[in-house]
Amino acid sequence: MTLNPDTLDFAKGGGLIPVVVQDADTLQVLTLAYMDRPALDETIESGEATFFSRSRGGRWRKGETSGDRLQVVSITPDCDADALVLKVRPVGNACHLNRISCFGDEDAPGLGRIARLEQAIAKRAGADPATSWTARLLAEGPKRVAQKVGEEGVETALAGAAGPDTELTAEAADLIYHLLVLLRSRNLVFQNVLNVLAHRAETAKH
Repeated sequence: MTLNPDTLDFAKGGGLIPVVVQDADTLQVLTLAYMDRPALDETIESGEATFFSRSRGGRWRKGETSGDRLQVVSITPDCDADALVLKVRPVGNACHLNRISCFGDEDAPGLGRIARLEQAIAKRAGADPATSWTARLLAEGPKRVAQKVGEEGVETALAGAAGPDTELTAEAADLIYHLLVLLRSRNLVFQNVLNVLAHRAETAKH
């Protein structure tokens, strides 16, 4: 975290800066909180999100009573230096109502489902191969997983050429799952793929 707190405008908000807290992996918005300068300093020093609670009138580190902590990945100011985006990896839930997000019950909408599926695959990697298809695939190694990706790719193509929409989406889901398992078997994640796409997009601009 290379943020310099001296560059931020705390005065505009009466000593407080609004903080949008976002899951670093799924990009889901988890909560909106506030920081004063001491809370920001503590967050940077500890690596865990610490806020200023307006209702309590003082410092509040997430998880001190609930155990649901927010481990900080990055802190990014906006263009006016009077608001922050805090990307975190949550340990537990962000909401005091025992929900993942303070903004409704939905879990990791949109492309966030990819990251959530990756987390499930990583968790199941240590399971018993006799009871977990994911663990079995990973135990058999990348060549076996690659074979499954090939099979699912063919099935997806056939469904796309002649099948109904429901079949195509189901086969595409199977393909994506097996692709993520293949990446995991090679110690890669989907972000590595996104990095390639981002590089290609940047290259195309020039």
